[in-house]
Amino acid sequence: MNKYSNLENLALFNEAVDETGARERAASIASRSIKKESKVEAIKMAVSMIDLTTLEGKDSEGKISAMCRKAMKPMDESEEIPHVAAVCVYPNLIKTAKSVLTGSGVKVASVATSFPSGQSPLMLKVEEVKRVVSLGADEVDMVISRGEFLEGNFKFTFNEVKEIKRACGEAHLKVILETGELETYDNVRKASIIAMLAGADFIKTSTGKVQPAATLPVTLVMLEAIRDFYNETGKMVGMKPAGGIRTTKDAISYLCLVKETLGDAWLTPDLFRIGASTLLNDLLMQFKKQETGVYQSADYFTND
Repeated sequence: MNKYSNLENLALFNEAVDETGARERAASIASRSIKKESKVEAIKMAVSMIDLTTLEGKDSEGKISAMCRKAMKPMDESEEIPHVAAVCVYPNLIKTAKSVLTGSGVKVASVATSFPSGQSPLMLKVEEVKRVVSLGADEVDMVISRGEFLEGNFKFTFNEVKEIKRACGEAHLKVILETGELETYDNVRKASIIAMLAGADFIKTSTGKVQPAATLPVTLVMLEAIRDFYNETGKMVGMKPAGGIRTTKDAISYLCLVKETLGDAWLTPDLFRIGASTLLNDLLMQFKKQETGVYQSADYFTND
């Protein structure tokens, strides 16, 4: 029997979170300033870690194609700005994204498992995951069943993630906890540990459809869970805050949080992503400001 199979007896699972301490530390990091040279490098790093996302009912092949072109070349006149890590789309638009991004190094991620509610039977979720992988998704962003988790049915959550991970095959699995619905920091930590034990490649804060979405204190709780999991198992799991991260200052605060909690090894797109739709333009505007000394108009950058 796996020594981690009895969750309720795991110190790793049951450790309480110091909520006041988490908020204070996150606030302290958010208040810091960095030098111009470091800011430029941080901007480029943040761009390379973005999952450029659109998850709207009005999404179309044309919109996705334009977004993918921007993902590959965020700033036409600068070779310094890297491509983003991935684009994240609905399943029906995976093929469109793949056709544009072939050979670019930009991954295609797709949401699945009855996103964003997670309210469908596990059998249907597994079939949906198999479908998005067959369509070419490199990464799958799933949502856990928050109702089952809040009922204390932790074994259900563990088995759900485990089955979805199996259905992913070679595709990477990002497990969305929807922290805005989990009620307490202790629950956020518990859900993080369950997801990692069940095989998550990344844990992710939010769908972006529920408020609050990503926050620095919640992300800190999840990063500390990743750290403790790594110390216990030796497995490195990635982190993805998503929802509400719109400014360069926000992005840099998250990078500082990762560096101080997990170290430089996690400051790579393989282990840290930022789910965002509007952040990229602000990063580009700030890059031009550092380069030229003046702000460009927001109209200078495309919205796709």
